[in-house]
Amino acid sequence: MSPRACVRNRRLTATPPYPEPVSAAAAFFDLDKTVIAKSSTLAFSRPFYKGGLVNRRAVLKSSFAQFVYLLQGADEDSMDRMRDYLKTLCAGWPVETVNAIVAETLHELIDPMVYAEAVALFDEHHAAGRDVVIVSSSGEEVVGPIGEMLGVDHVVATRMVVEDGKYTGEIAFYAYGEGKAVAMRELAEQRGYDLAQCWAYSDSFTDRPMLELVGNPVAVNPDKPLRRYAAEQGWRLREFKRPVRVRSRRVPAIPAPPGPPAAYAAAAAGAVGLLWWAGRRR
Repeated sequence: MSPRACVRNRRLTATPPYPEPVSAAAAFFDLDKTVIAKSSTLAFSRPFYKGGLVNRRAVLKSSFAQFVYLLQGADEDSMDRMRDYLKTLCAGWPVETVNAIVAETLHELIDPMVYAEAVALFDEHHAAGRDVVIVSSSGEEVVGPIGEMLGVDHVVATRMVVEDGKYTGEIAFYAYGEGKAVAMRELAEQRGYDLAQCWAYSDSFTDRPMLELVGNPVAVNPDKPLRRYAAEQGWRLREFKRPVRVRSRRVPAIPAPPGPPAAYAAAAAGAVGLLWWAGRRR
């Protein structure tokens, strides 16, 4: 599956050529611990429990997994385990139910976690004529609404296979590691971005491919491996510390055009997957 299918565009028509002028550059942002203070994947475990998609045990585990994630981040092994567990956990979930849960709880859960520093950078990049793009391994149906709430131009996210209105458990595209960079290159080609003039922000060493792709990489709240690597490369370092309620300073974004359902299922799957990783590490 081409990464093109996983790029959600707030302002674009379905196929090129696009009718409006393109930007010369973009700013690409990882989501978790870069734009928001916690894991978007783990945030929806309690609403999914109330909606009957996961059991109480999974919710309790997700609380510990969130704690581990905040302390240690997510390495390659944990992300691979999250992906594999996701395949079995979400199989059979009704897409409409997942969509409704996310829509009902999005502002309550995510709004208080958004970093003020990230929102300010969105404004700065837009003022400079750059598109703002969120690139996240979380599910498209989670990342898409978050992007709309924040007023970004495009999102790249993980996408699940859907048949007959339900998730099959198969992953069509996993927006992780080199996959992020591939999707960014394709979006740059579509939109005419000069990657040497683009910016990228992330907290994790696993996002090294997306950071190395652009001319202006920035390590935000970096984990230890990324902090060390960024220092070796002479990259900029930023610390984001002030979550702010977005609705207190933004108007609602223009709704995105409807697209194929994607991986909200990543939310609960990630909770259990990260806990499993933490248990193995202990």
